Amino acid sequence: MDIVIDGPTLVLGGDFDVRSTWQVRDAIYDLLQRYDDVIVDLTDVTTIDVTALRVLAVATRRAVRQGHHVRLRGCCPAVRRLLHMSRLIRVVEVERAAVSA
Repeated sequence: MDIVIDGPTLVLGGDFDVRSTWQVRDAIYDLLQRYDDVIVDLTDVTTIDVTALRVLAVATRRAVRQGHHVRLRGCCPAVRRLLHMSRLIRVVEVERAAVSA
């Protein structure tokens, strides 16, 4: 798992699964201490599992309780399907993809 912090944006790449959830969780919580709004960019994530999505959902709930926001960017169709199937789409905020003309 590659993790790059660019201001309030956490850019993830590679496999986001149970093996890397603690790293991502810690990075999100660190960013939430410095910024009100945090973006988790999943554009370069090649695989993701439900455990990873649950980490994002829990971080989102925690952020909301503290008056902050966590938003997901770059969710491919497979990630969106997993969010819907797991019903975690009700918890997380997903940026809409820009429509090209």
